[in-house]
Amino acid sequence: MPIELKMPALSPTMEEGTLAKWLVKEGDTVKSGDLLAEIETDKATMEFEAIDEGVVSQILVAEGTDGVKVGTVIAVITGEGEDAGAKVAPAPTPATAEPKAEAPAPAPAPTPAAAPTPTPAAAPAASGDRIKASPLAKRLAAERGIDLSTITGTGPGGRIVKDDLDGAPAGAAASAPAQSTAAPAAAAAAPIAAPAAAGPIPDFGIPHEDTKLSGMRKTIARRLTESMQQSPHIYLTVDIRLDALLKLRGELNASLESRGVKLSVNDMLIKALAVALERVPACNVSFGGDVMRQYSRADISVAVSIPGGLITPIITDAGGKSMSKISTEMAELAAKAKEGKLQPSEYQGGTASISNMGMMGIKQFTAVINPPQAMIMAIGAGEKRPYVVDDALAIATVMSATGSFDHRAIDGADGALLMKTFKELVENPLGLVA
Repeated sequence: MPIELKMPALSPTMEEGTLAKWLVKEGDTVKSGDLLAEIETDKATMEFEAIDEGVVSQILVAEGTDGVKVGTVIAVITGEGEDAGAKVAPAPTPATAEPKAEAPAPAPAPTPAAAPTPTPAAAPAASGDRIKASPLAKRLAAERGIDLSTITGTGPGGRIVKDDLDGAPAGAAASAPAQSTAAPAAAAAAPIAAPAAAGPIPDFGIPHEDTKLSGMRKTIARRLTESMQQSPHIYLTVDIRLDALLKLRGELNASLESRGVKLSVNDMLIKALAVALERVPACNVSFGGDVMRQYSRADISVAVSIPGGLITPIITDAGGKSMSKISTEMAELAAKAKEGKLQPSEYQGGTASISNMGMMGIKQFTAVINPPQAMIMAIGAGEKRPYVVDDALAIATVMSATGSFDHRAIDGADGALLMKTFKELVENPLGLVA
């Protein structure tokens, strides 16, 4: 019996992915453990292995196709003695109608009128020929009153895709749904629909080049927009003297040199944030609507810049680990992140985040909270500043740290206590090795 290969869920939250590359072709014989394809999720590119033996008789989704829903049949394997040439119809799934030539908007938010609308048939051409268009393009054309027979398709085989409709003149029907929508409903939907208003970009005649968004960039845009819309941010900043921490770092690195470990300032700040969260547990929480989740350990998500976006590998139980252990783990996770080889368990979760832009010379900034976390620490550059030391003006190495807090979950007083505790730990760093 033919075996259907379906788009796998490579993480607990994965809903769709990009079939980046096929590593086999139709007619190839495969066995359990063979690599079949590379699949790009919103955070990494992962390899898809075969678990059955047979011949790849059909490849149903072309490589490079994005927005492939989990569960979509992407290929068929036939077993020994079966007819490899027999074409098998894939089982119905929410996204098996046909491979998608374009990705959905980063934060889809259909209006009440558009959500239940069934996919309309394509407008017939004058010659009676069938117009080839994706289901999404057909629906959008119907909503905007666009005659598909006047559009030249740029998709596979001349298929009309969503991008072909951008800039096309809309008919009178396009305004009807908007006029019939009740005002209260439109007002309620506005915060959710806002992300879709970001495109298309008007053409002002300026030389430019458009690059299709990756799954990672779409996810970053969607999650950060949701965070700013749904989480009321409060920002608290403290100036922290770094001289004692820098002195301790030099001493520790001298003793760790034989082990090949070199602590960075960021390694020490990760530890400081974790210990501060343990001492101020009211900030080590997540808001869940009608529940507040209190965490019993501090898992710190660390922002790492990679080609095409940002990812946050996690140092689990950072408060319970030595700084040398944190340094070793952080180096390994950062290397895997830049190679796109992080496993979901290594970047999903975390109870709070830290983002350090000090190495880029940024003096101070505010960071956007990474839901469902309730806080993130933004670290600025350490620099020589005039500073009052023992009631006398002196020159000290000082950095500014700004905490962003979800005010639904964390009161200002608790956030202030966390910032005070973090400052004390950094300025008196022996508490980090005790």
